[in-house]
Amino acid sequence: MIRLAAVIKQFESEYLSTYKHQLLPSHKKALTALKFCRTEHSPKMLMRCSDCEHQTYVPHSCGHRNCPHCQHHESQQWLERQVQKQVPAPYFMITFTLPKELRSVTWQHQREVYTLMFKSAWETLQTFSLNDKKLQGTPGVVAVLHTHSRRLDYHPHIHAVLPAAVINKENRLWRKKGGKYLFNHKALAKVFRAKMLAGLVNAGLQLPQKTPEKWVVDCQSVGAGDKALVYLGRYLYRGVIREKDILTIKDGQVTFRYQDSKTKKSQTRTVSGAHFVWLILQHVLPARFRRARDYGFIHPNSKALIQAIHLLFKFDPKKWLPKLKPRPQMRCECCGAQMRIIQVQIKETPPDIKIAILNREGPLAITHLLAM
Repeated sequence: MIRLAAVIKQFESEYLSTYKHQLLPSHKKALTALKFCRTEHSPKMLMRCSDCEHQTYVPHSCGHRNCPHCQHHESQQWLERQVQKQVPAPYFMITFTLPKELRSVTWQHQREVYTLMFKSAWETLQTFSLNDKKLQGTPGVVAVLHTHSRRLDYHPHIHAVLPAAVINKENRLWRKKGGKYLFNHKALAKVFRAKMLAGLVNAGLQLPQKTPEKWVVDCQSVGAGDKALVYLGRYLYRGVIREKDILTIKDGQVTFRYQDSKTKKSQTRTVSGAHFVWLILQHVLPARFRRARDYGFIHPNSKALIQAIHLLFKFDPKKWLPKLKPRPQMRCECCGAQMRIIQVQIKETPPDIKIAILNREGPLAITHLLAM
């Protein structure tokens, strides 16, 4: 498996030279973090076996939310929180996509436009839920911002996962809508377009001369919602590509694998090394910008309400939790017992000490040693 850090090390100079005028501070910070993630140049932590007292030094993860080698546990925790907030209702995933004509202004004003996308998507869904004859209440929505296509091109859109159910705040009634139809996708697109354009004008941002009359909003049934949440959690903390999908590096070119959105078949794309690094880093969000947001009755402040719904309808969301993989434990290479963390953030280690490098794709034990 080819590490992303290895790709960055090989093509960093060319990347910085080619894209120096497009780099943002967040890109430079991500570049440094990903390059040194779990390498001999990272700070170390000292680990000791709970049985045989064997000790070893392990490089720290970079902890960057765009690193495909890190944040697996954080993704699992987010997914567990979302699954525990599921309700007994059919779920839908609605995707709000910006047209290509607005990608330039979005790139130049990312924080403002991304925030407006969240606001417009939520207000659109809230309006449709309140006006729906069967619902007539406030929905619960999990919204996640994605900025990439499957080919890793810049393609900002928001996925919103919501149950076909609402809470009516006035009479405290729980309403549910059955079937595989929720809202008309063309009507959703019209309202979302109007809210986005009005928001862009109010923010003082210059719109392109021609803006499409028809925007794309997709609405599809996703059953109980657990698979849709797994899909969203996959890219929430771990970047836009899996390292096992980086296939080859040859003659200054990088070939990676992706799934075609129409045929659902695996395809490959080959680009220059510098451009591949750019395809990855262009999707780094502004500092401290929240990619995932909860609205309505599944907001974190509504835990008591969710518990009451589970109790009233005798619904147990934990039936999906066993599907989630537990966090792997590091095992001693000598006896197989669990290793404990003794000290963290060690800047320097003795030159005669070997460092254990964890392989996230492999088993629980240490897989190999890297001499300093």
